[in-house]
Amino acid sequence: MKVCKPLYNSSDMKIAIIIERSDVFLGGAERSVFELSSHLSTLGHEVTLLAAKGTSAAKHIRIICPEVQGKRTSLADIASAAKQYISQNSFDIVHSVLPIDVADVYQPRGGTYPETIIQNALSYDSGIISAWKRATSFFNFRRYQLHSAERKLAKSKSGPIIAALSNYVAKQFERHYDTNTQRLVVIPNGVKTDRVPDASEFQEVKNNILANYPLDDENPVFLLFAANNFRLKGLYQLIKAAAAAQAKDPEKYFHILVAGNDHSIYAQHLARKYGVDGCITFLGPVTHIQNALVHCDVAVLPTFYDPASRFILEGLAMGKPAITTSFNGAADLFESGRHGIVIDDPRNVAALGDAILHFVDRKNLADAQQSIAEDNLKEKVSIHSHVVKLLELYQDILTNRK
Repeated sequence: MKVCKPLYNSSDMKIAIIIERSDVFLGGAERSVFELSSHLSTLGHEVTLLAAKGTSAAKHIRIICPEVQGKRTSLADIASAAKQYISQNSFDIVHSVLPIDVADVYQPRGGTYPETIIQNALSYDSGIISAWKRATSFFNFRRYQLHSAERKLAKSKSGPIIAALSNYVAKQFERHYDTNTQRLVVIPNGVKTDRVPDASEFQEVKNNILANYPLDDENPVFLLFAANNFRLKGLYQLIKAAAAAQAKDPEKYFHILVAGNDHSIYAQHLARKYGVDGCITFLGPVTHIQNALVHCDVAVLPTFYDPASRFILEGLAMGKPAITTSFNGAADLFESGRHGIVIDDPRNVAALGDAILHFVDRKNLADAQQSIAEDNLKEKVSIHSHVVKLLELYQDILTNRK
């Protein structure tokens, strides 16, 4: 696996970043790219976002496929437009989150397409549905197109350096594509760590929850789950684990807050079925997750798939211990047993229940919080750390180009 040089040239670079849509509200990948471009600009580099679709209100955004109708743009159209724009403008580095061979760096924000398909299928309880999802995954032409382009790029002996957001993603390229490890470099994901939370947003919700607990009892430990795909991110397993934890130690109090804009009807039904509806509150969509994290003790995401969860990193940045799975690349950035707990499999409900009980013990909780602070995880998970490593890669590419 390729290792970047420890230092990078601080001179200004002209950098193009290719993205499908320039809308930060679409999801974590888009938000991450905007944070990346913003921080690169803060450090003095000239960044241009080449987006197929979206708004161009910001001066550094160029919409390169304005004439294409519909919400989505084919990869072929994006690649053609990007190549044309790049040929007419001078850039030191071309960075793409789409599998386009004109790039110097390919950074797949969602990991590899095969792994996404496999893990998504496994997140269904029904074996029949799981098999069907996997078998029909490439009936979606756009997914087939993207997978084919990624496979060609990854299997090639030469081409863009692949900047994986985690060791988990790097191993995906080795396993699914047998990618040359000299073309792989791990640059751990990072998030903005300077946002000031607004504690007032959910204060009333928390007060109402606390009002249901006897005054002479210790307040419950609050766990926050945040995702927009409850099934894939393991909410249903978390509900079952909450029931297992309650059955194992009914004297331990905890409360789970669920943030996200997915439909919660089935999750609420499941909570009633397992008798834990009294210790779960659904917050609905949350614009700034820090406003919910400030009221919680633990960030929990027993996901079936996440290349490097922003939510877990944002929790660690705010000093919150994490519970997640080995299918989350964010686990690279903390030590299981010290800063949080990594479960081997989201379907291991017993282990997940034990993880909940571990942090319901306030001594364990305090120890983990102290370790997060002592080890300065806030800096480790920051967008600044991510960008510094990325600039090292850029400089390495420029040096080898000469």
